[in-house]
Amino acid sequence: MLKLSVLIPAFNEEKTIEKVLRTIAAQSISGVQIETIVINDGSADRTQQVLEAYPELYSRVVRLGENAGKGRAIIAGLSIASGDYVLVQDADLEYSPNEYRTLLKPVLDFDAELVIGSRFLAPTWTRVNYFWHKVGNRIITWSFNILNNSTFTDIYSGYILFKRDLLSPDELKCFRWDQQAEILSKIYARTDCIYEVAINYNGRTYDEGKKIRAHHAISVLWTILCERLMRP
Repeated sequence: MLKLSVLIPAFNEEKTIEKVLRTIAAQSISGVQIETIVINDGSADRTQQVLEAYPELYSRVVRLGENAGKGRAIIAGLSIASGDYVLVQDADLEYSPNEYRTLLKPVLDFDAELVIGSRFLAPTWTRVNYFWHKVGNRIITWSFNILNNSTFTDIYSGYILFKRDLLSPDELKCFRWDQQAEILSKIYARTDCIYEVAINYNGRTYDEGKKIRAHHAISVLWTILCERLMRP
């Protein structure tokens, strides 16, 4: 039985947290047990009350006293995760847990140690959204591929599934949008059993709560470069 730890950083997600938890609980994948860990990142809305109302929908809750950011929330979740593999699930449902079967297929079939969900391979559907977001993603992905001799199509997808023992939470130094680049860089250097799979994407608009902005790409690119230069 393979155990998957799903980490859900949640900041003011009262509108969607119950739905995402119910969708995860509905997943039934042969040979896979799911551990669901919610990290309430200092929410000021009713997120905590919703969690307390449905304890059967998750394994554990970590409650941070104040909003520390997604990066620190992920570190808090990693510190208590007990699964063989780890996956971060945003609480906003831009990415659906219904993709878990697709993400796990390379693990179950080929013993993959790192799987990335790509919005650009051949998804069944994807919500039309911001042009410059796509351009920025292309630049970030292209830069990573050049520096690491890789062939990813979408390194800033919200779904990166990896073998837990490939990464210690204590070694993570980035706490914001650049943390995903740090995680991917470290894991990529430690395994060559890597796959991409096509996933669907229901991106939010800024009015709906999307937070990433163009200037975040600068720290991401810097982290990719630094991680590559520091590698032996």
